[in-house]
Amino acid sequence: MRPSFILDRDGDVTLQDQIRKGVIELMRSQAWPAGHRLPSSRTMARLLGVARNTVTIAYQQLVADGHVVARERSGLFVSGDLTAGRSGFGEIAGIAERATPNGLPWSERLPRLPALPRPRPANWQQYRYPFLDGCFDDSLFPADEWREAASLSLKRRQIASWSGIADDDAALVEEIRTKILPRRGIYARPDEILLTLGTQHARLLALELFCAEGSRVAVEDPGPFELRALIEARRGEVVLQPVDADGIVTDARLASCDLAVVTPSHQLPTGATLSLDRRRALLAAAEAHDLIVVEDDFECETNYLDQDFPAMRSMAGGSRVVYIAGLAKVLDPGLRLGFMVADREVVAHLRELRRLSVKQPPPNNQRAAAQFLSLGHYDSMMRRIGREFRTRQMALRDALNHYLPRSIAIQPVRGGTTMWVRGPDGLDVAELAAAAERRGVLFERVDPYYAGSPPPALFRLGVTSLPADRIRPGVAALTAALNDVLEKKADPLPILTGRALRRKMSGARLDCRTIYGDPCTILLLPDGTMTGRAGHADEDVDTGRWWIEGDRWHRQWQSWSYGEAAAFHAAVEGDVIQWLDPGHRVVDWAVIGRIGNLAPS
Repeated sequence: MRPSFILDRDGDVTLQDQIRKGVIELMRSQAWPAGHRLPSSRTMARLLGVARNTVTIAYQQLVADGHVVARERSGLFVSGDLTAGRSGFGEIAGIAERATPNGLPWSERLPRLPALPRPRPANWQQYRYPFLDGCFDDSLFPADEWREAASLSLKRRQIASWSGIADDDAALVEEIRTKILPRRGIYARPDEILLTLGTQHARLLALELFCAEGSRVAVEDPGPFELRALIEARRGEVVLQPVDADGIVTDARLASCDLAVVTPSHQLPTGATLSLDRRRALLAAAEAHDLIVVEDDFECETNYLDQDFPAMRSMAGGSRVVYIAGLAKVLDPGLRLGFMVADREVVAHLRELRRLSVKQPPPNNQRAAAQFLSLGHYDSMMRRIGREFRTRQMALRDALNHYLPRSIAIQPVRGGTTMWVRGPDGLDVAELAAAAERRGVLFERVDPYYAGSPPPALFRLGVTSLPADRIRPGVAALTAALNDVLEKKADPLPILTGRALRRKMSGARLDCRTIYGDPCTILLLPDGTMTGRAGHADEDVDTGRWWIEGDRWHRQWQSWSYGEAAAFHAAVEGDVIQWLDPGHRVVDWAVIGRIGNLAPS
């Protein structure tokens, strides 16, 4: 009889293990009941289309595990009934039909939950350009290093040390206390640290402790939608605090609050870093108005573009701060380990709350993480992914500046893994998302982060989910999608041609801004050379050449714009010059003047 399972030759599970699982499922479903004789290894190999040795290895393991028994000169037989003693398993067929019907009007008994946003597509990895933050391509995970740490944690002596743990693993707490927290300026005793099932669990524990019914909780707007839902579920009152380029705005609304929850390293979702002055102002407000601050430092180790600011927990007045963080985000989807730091009286209460719900995180994961940290793998991983995320973030910034210099604007960031993007006026982001998806591009809409209606034309791009070499073509595809949905809203300006174009460009000075807001000046010399300076201190410099061919202006930089030649139509109105693509869409513009007293040639 042909077995009723199919082998996946492209899967991660070995063929031997797939055969074992298939045989056990046949036994469990009673298709092969107790005493059933298994096909010979030769016959099974022929039926499945695999080597006989593959089946032999699978059979040997089934015998070793007691599922199959060998009878001399008779073959292999199912040793017993896997469903024996399990109520309801006498007959597998018809389980769904015999299921207990819905007997209560549950809709009348269950509380109404807030509408949560549609999750990202489950098949996001099948898209060519997934600009999704929090999704990670598999090249980032330190598989070999984690395998070593997990293997060490499963040594017999190690198992004995963690299998009876009813609290946090002292080895992991010590690694966090001595290696991770000092980098944030935090020095804590072991009894001031609590391990959690990730940062969301830590956030929930903080709300359970400090958000009673009627409590007023200051949150960032835009901010995590899950946080607002949790506060409302506890019958707390959400107090919305606006966010700008320096993070959460500290104003008079804080005076009436009991609790404030902030994301200072890289504000979720805008990526803004809370300035040092704002940190001091928030701590001063907390002291003046008896306010507790929850510092959610979920991206505490990705400030690779600038110097870190200290954690608020480490600053004067930091005793009012409950600090939340976790191990690197690349580990979080599978590991789910976070930690909280607070005064020991607070941690003692948090520990009791945790004990009443989930107890401690799985001890085997704790010990594996402790091994991972102690072997230096965590530090090596952070250096590696820091370099990689910096490369990806710069690649995204440069690609946006190349393809969409006047169509969008991005908020300056100190690091992190996202770009907060504002599109052109009138952009329908939902329409753009659909057009982009048709071209293999996914990005994040920001509507759920706002308590009310979001400002128009905003969306979010992340770099954790795709390698650096796919960022530029991904932005090119996004640009094509944007062009698909934009309509020209004004009559085109007269395009300069031939001699008029040459006279206008020769000796011209062009003043503009980069996509990330830095000033940029370009000088077009009459001999066909050009120089460019960008940045507030002219720190970014390049040279190149320009020329006129037909009725289009051509330019090529040595480094800027990937060093590639490009050609544009040009139109001038007053002191503004616009460059247009072959479809006569405006792709860039600048204020045009003359170099000193240099007259047009």
